[in-house]
Amino acid sequence: MQEHLHTVIPHTSKLQSFLGVHQIEQQVHQCQRYVDDLEDDERAKEFNIKMKQNDEIAKILRKSESLESLGEIMVVRTEILLNRETSVRREAQVESQEQSNINNMTMNIETKIEINIEKMISDMICLMDGRVIVVERWGEVNLLTSDGKLQEQLPIPGNAYSFTQINENTVAITYPFETAIKIFSLSNDEIRIIDLEGNTLKSIQVESKSYLEQLVYCNDSVIYSDYSGKAVYCVDESGKQIWQYTQDLTGPRGLCIDTYGNIIVADYESNRIIVISKDGKESKVLISEEDGLMEPKCICFKHNESSGFICDFNGTYLAKFHLSSG
Repeated sequence: MQEHLHTVIPHTSKLQSFLGVHQIEQQVHQCQRYVDDLEDDERAKEFNIKMKQNDEIAKILRKSESLESLGEIMVVRTEILLNRETSVRREAQVESQEQSNINNMTMNIETKIEINIEKMISDMICLMDGRVIVVERWGEVNLLTSDGKLQEQLPIPGNAYSFTQINENTVAITYPFETAIKIFSLSNDEIRIIDLEGNTLKSIQVESKSYLEQLVYCNDSVIYSDYSGKAVYCVDESGKQIWQYTQDLTGPRGLCIDTYGNIIVADYESNRIIVISKDGKESKVLISEEDGLMEPKCICFKHNESSGFICDFNGTYLAKFHLSSG
């Protein structure tokens, strides 16, 4: 991935770099989960061996000045045959396949936080450090702490609409009125605005009865929701449809991807959170109106914690959830 990153950054356009880094970030999350599983494994522990010399030996050596050596040390290296069927890597792969089954998935609302933005919300993302960005439609960009408290309103100009994070200190924002994507570098003392080149690298014609508002990019495919068409679509980079899902959706809006590639959808009209399998063939209701969910507009997911936030259409609350796969 490090070699791939060095290839992506200097030799491609900023837009291609952005998409490439986003894909690498998803691979990093998967690797991080594997490393977390090794916490109790002996290979994840560090051993230091120290030797303290007996003072009596030093005395003997001083008396035996003619002694050239005390012996010989030999190192013999042998190959170890690994049992691939019972190795940790094999077990992790089996576990990953089992956990990707959406029938085993559950979602629980841990806390519900009043944020009282009380303006229509267009997007929300979880940053890599655990903080949350909630974007007012054509308005302010609110930076919240990891527990949902307002930290500050970012001084980002213009009619921002949708966000995604490129790396720890950089986000990309869409500006539909300007038909542009801008990259913002966040730091402690400045926000530096860098415009992408105005050239269109690729245009994908897709089927949608409503404005394209919410989409995610995963494994060379684009997944987007069609609110008026009551559908979620998956297309490849050429625009060819891979699958479409229309069952039981009444108004899909926000989307996010879990660690295994399944799509979690905020179905606004039915007050439900629905997960769709990564092949688009199955679905399951994770949370409904009975769980206190009303008008869910946006949803974001923190892969390293298997948790995330749901925000309602009018920006009155954040619901923090935990996602379990077993």
